[in-house]
Amino acid sequence: MAYVTTKDGVEIFYKDWGPKDAQPIVFHHGWPLSSDDWDAQMLFFLSKGYRVVAHDRRGHGRSEQVSDGHDMDHYAADASAVMEHLDLRNAVHIGHSTGGGQVAAYVARYGIPQGRVAKAVLVSAVPPIMISTDRYPDGLSVEVFDGFRAALAANRAQFFRDVAAGPFYGYNREGAEVSVPVIDNWWRQGMMGSAKAHYEGIKAFSETDQTDDLKAITVPTLVLHGDDDQVVPYKHAGVLQAEILPNATLKIYEGYPHGMLTTHADVLNPDLLAFVQA
Repeated sequence: MAYVTTKDGVEIFYKDWGPKDAQPIVFHHGWPLSSDDWDAQMLFFLSKGYRVVAHDRRGHGRSEQVSDGHDMDHYAADASAVMEHLDLRNAVHIGHSTGGGQVAAYVARYGIPQGRVAKAVLVSAVPPIMISTDRYPDGLSVEVFDGFRAALAANRAQFFRDVAAGPFYGYNREGAEVSVPVIDNWWRQGMMGSAKAHYEGIKAFSETDQTDDLKAITVPTLVLHGDDDQVVPYKHAGVLQAEILPNATLKIYEGYPHGMLTTHADVLNPDLLAFVQA
């Protein structure tokens, strides 16, 4: 298993598959998951001849379950540690949900200044900010996320089962084709990580204002969102991202859920490839 040590001494697990001289496609996972959530995309891009890279966020998956640093600043710095260790250049960074916030922070603060990034993709991503603020009054109430924290602290295993079996994949919608193995895999990934990292990560993904990060991303950026996303509402996320980003293309998928990269990989993967190759 491959690890890199960050500047503050945290062991971060990563995967690095494919030809080392091929263009890198880097994947950033959502809360509370791991790099395994990108299996469908990594295998797809690997089959197209790309180098595919993904890491487990600190406190998630196989990375070290440290007590501190569960915030967007550290997430971006940890991502940079992996990119610098592998010396990845001309990379396309793709982030889902909280991973989209991580992409925005990494690309703006490290990737572009270091000349490492060619393009970026935000999928069902959390920026600019999820909670209601003076700048974004249409955001969600902080009480929503307080509820997440309470449910996680009371029974993390049940909470994770409920999220995966319900709103994440839209399995709570009438007529949805529910996949128990997909639910089990979400639960497996979540339970691999640290309860503390997951608890504190809720604040990171909901209360971090990333407007300045989005403004600083000058590379071509694809914004993808489902209009039936029950976790990150598209009008307060994807639509705003496209308005703030200097060089954005927005695509909204009718009826698609938050976890559309899994439920609709047959549609999303070709769209991602087309953007990478454009």
